[in-house]
Amino acid sequence: MAILYALVARGSVVLAEYSATSTTANAIARQILEKIPGNDDTNASYSQDRYIFHVKRTDGLTVLCMADDTAGRRIPFAFLEEIHQRFVRTYGRAVLSAQAYAMNEEFSRVLSQQIEYFSNDPNADRINRLKGEMSQVRNVMIENIDKVLDRGDRLELLVDKTATMQGNTFRFRKQARRFRSTVWWRNVKLTIALIFLLLVIIYVVLAFVCHGPTLPSCL
Repeated sequence: MAILYALVARGSVVLAEYSATSTTANAIARQILEKIPGNDDTNASYSQDRYIFHVKRTDGLTVLCMADDTAGRRIPFAFLEEIHQRFVRTYGRAVLSAQAYAMNEEFSRVLSQQIEYFSNDPNADRINRLKGEMSQVRNVMIENIDKVLDRGDRLELLVDKTATMQGNTFRFRKQARRFRSTVWWRNVKLTIALIFLLLVIIYVVLAFVCHGPTLPSCL
């Protein structure tokens, strides 16, 4: 499984989390939340042994996940974007005053489902290639968490803040709509072709049984 752990937090207050395996991810994640500098929007990645912690903070809401280092960055950051959008749509302004774990009972199920989807469903990677502009244009440098925490320094931003995020998001949504429309028309054409083929087969069988193309013995 590519993604193993995820949480949603406001500042250092965890509102929901889910772990797909028994690890110390939750403890490390809390240290990351406390060490992220400032209040600006952030996209960053931090290493811990063979795992990478990916972080997305937008408008004070932080979404974090731990993924295997072989998972790359496209899928984890697409996962974070999806979780952020779902959380904001579901809870709106309630996130500004919610207590710790206020949304955990309900939203941990969403985290579980999306971790399963982005880790194992090949369609996730196929669709998320449309997000190439959003993830590949940012060259993420990785800093080891142990070294940062040992020396007590603030964690360095590992992804440049991008002022064009909104524009990239708009372009992706437009591309996604076009992709879904193309798939829908392809399915419609395939269905029509199958129906036509079925009618042809039925006609050929009837012509054979009825001794001629005009079906003389059946009419």
